[in-house]
Order: sequence, then C-alpha cells, then structure tokens
Amino acid sequence: MRSLLLQIAAVTLMNLKSLPQRLWPSLSTVVAVALVVVVLLAFLAMTNGFQQTLMSAGAQDVAIILRGGSQAEVASVVARDQVRLIEEAPGIAKIADGKPAVSAELYLIVDGVKRSSGTKANLPLRGIGRQGVEVRRGIALVAGRMFAPGSSEIVVGKALLREFDGFGLGQTVMFGTGRWTVVGVFAAEGSVFESEIWADLPVVQNFFRRDNVFQTVRARLGSPEALAELKHYVDTDPRLKLEVKSEAAYFADQASRTADLIHKLGWPLAIAMAFGAVAGALNTMYSAVATRVTEIATLRAIGFGGLASFVGTLVESLLLAALGGVVGAVATLLIFDGLTASTLGASFTQIVFRFRLTPSIAAEGLILALIVGLIGGLFPAICAARMPIVFGLYD
Repeated sequence: MRSLLLQIAAVTLMNLKSLPQRLWPSLSTVVAVALVVVVLLAFLAMTNGFQQTLMSAGAQDVAIILRGGSQAEVASVVARDQVRLIEEAPGIAKIADGKPAVSAELYLIVDGVKRSSGTKANLPLRGIGRQGVEVRRGIALVAGRMFAPGSSEIVVGKALLREFDGFGLGQTVMFGTGRWTVVGVFAAEGSVFESEIWADLPVVQNFFRRDNVFQTVRARLGSPEALAELKHYVDTDPRLKLEVKSEAAYFADQASRTADLIHKLGWPLAIAMAFGAVAGALNTMYSAVATRVTEIATLRAIGFGGLASFVGTLVESLLLAALGGVVGAVATLLIFDGLTASTLGASFTQIVFRFRLTPSIAAEGLILALIVGLIGGLFPAICAARMPIVFGLYD
C-alpha cells in the first residue's frame, strides 16, 4: 500500500511539473471552467439576493389579508366594510392612540424609466394611511420628509431611486390623472419596500378612481400566535371572504416563484456551458497523455502500476478544474456580489435587489467545477492506465 501511494505521488508530481510545457491548453481549460462557474454563481447570487430582499420584508407578527384565492396584492380587492370588520378582529395590536394597528392599502402599477437602459418598467405605487408606516418596522426617512395627508406628494424607496430616473427630491412625475411631487426618500432595511412609491391613500383612490376599494389590509398582531385567532375570526364570518397569512409566509411564497424561474434559467445554461468545458478538459488531458507516452511507458517498465498513471492523470484534471472553480468564484465575488439590479416580481412590478454571493453558493460552483474536471479527466486517465508499454517505448 505504501509503495502504491509513493507511485501515485511520484506520477502526480511528474504530471504537475510538466504543466508549463502545456501552459496554453491547461490555461484554456482553467478559463473554460471559470466561465461555467461564473455563469452559475451569478444566477445563484441573483436568486439569493432576490429572495433575501423579499423575505426581509416579511414579519411573523404582521398579517396580510387579501381576497380569497388572490396570489398577489395587485389581484386582490377588499371592500371598506370588510376593513371595518377586520379592525374589530381579536389579536390585533393597538397603536399609540389606542386605534387598531390596521392599514388598508391600495397597490397599483405605474410607469418608470430605468437608468441603465432608458426603457420603461412597471413600478409599484402604494397608497397608505398613517398606520401604513406604523404597522411596518424598520422604515426610516433618509432624505426629505413624509408626504402630507391630502396632497399629491410621494416618497420613494432608496433602492428605487438608485435604479430609476425622475424620482429625485423635488422632481415631479405623472401618475394616473395627477402630477406628483417627490418629497422624501425612505429606507426599509434593504427589504422589498425600498422598491416602492408611497402616497396618501385617499389621494391615490381619487386620482385612480378607486373610491371605497382597497387591495390589501395589513394588521400588526399582538404576537405571532395571534395569527391563528385572526384566521379563525375571518374564516367564520361569511362577510369576510378573505385569506389571512403572515407577511413572512406571503413574501416567502412570492420569492419562491421568481427564484424558481431564475434557477431554471441558470442551471441549464451553466450545464450547457459545462459540456464545452468538459470537451476542453478532455482535449487538454488527452494532449497531456499523448505528450507523455514515453514517460508513462518508462514508468510502467520499471514497475509502476497502471493505477498510478490513472490517479496522477485524474488528479491533474481535478486540480485544473478546481483552479478554474476558484478563479470563477473570485471573479463572481468581484464583479457581481453587491451589484444592484431589478427584475419583475410576482405582482408584475420591478423589484430592486442586490446580488449576494455566500460561501454555500460558492461551494456549489466549486462542486460543478470538480464534476467537469472528473468527467474531463476520467477517460484520458483510463487511456494512460491501459497504455501498452511496448507502444510507448516505440513511439
């Protein structure tokens, strides 16, 4: 066993020392694997950033109430009478003036222009009352002021301001039948709310002709356990044909749909590119074996086994692939990690988020790289192990 390990170590070291003689083919393999890893990790970092942006907005002690069967806020309708019944529901916390912490809201789609491309995109306009801020945690103005009740003023999330034109302080925009003035910018701890525009609810209802109609109701609960009590209240009242879920569960569901789509795009593309990288690795390793025919045959003639040649060749392929994986992970970290982008969410509006590369995601890229190296080196390694000694000596 010791003799076998020494043989494997000797052959592997010989293979690695000969790498400078095959610099360009080896480098092409490293680059091909690195590109595969970059593509995969970029998609996975996008998915992770999108999920974190959505799910960070969800709280376990905040209930979101929509029309039964609605999958998104934009498709829901809640009547004013239903809002009043919800305000009387058990388990809802009280705000400073003793009123229930309930926020009836209108969620509409308006036009915006992307800074990067100059193209139009759907943006979410949310009409909220005073309780709209109080039922949410982590909301803070970072510039300007909050809109005045009864005015055609808006405040915008700082992520939206970063990605879209026309929303600087003091600028005006046209939504619905009115002109709106940007008076403030707010932060929401990096959550999806930073991709929204907020305005006074009655004014939004008036300009968009949605009198006495809302789309969602948010309610801050006394505790996360109170959600079951609120659900029972809604389910047993025939006037409330509504669905209740925690805000955390709602955003988790929203995140999973788009994240699944990104995954379904990222993995097939990476795998398709991986076939090209495998072809490159096969070419490199077959070339490596061909240039060392005499060396391998000589080693076999002096007593080295075929297993040593097999393992040495395979280790070389795996090392090249691992180097490509590391290069790809570092490149993704430098190029994509923290990059801001926007994409359509489940409500057909733009959500601004940052790419987030984590160690576990980088590990997935490294695993893919090693798989490429394993497949790319396996057949050349078998060829090296089975090479006839006489053929090598006469080459």
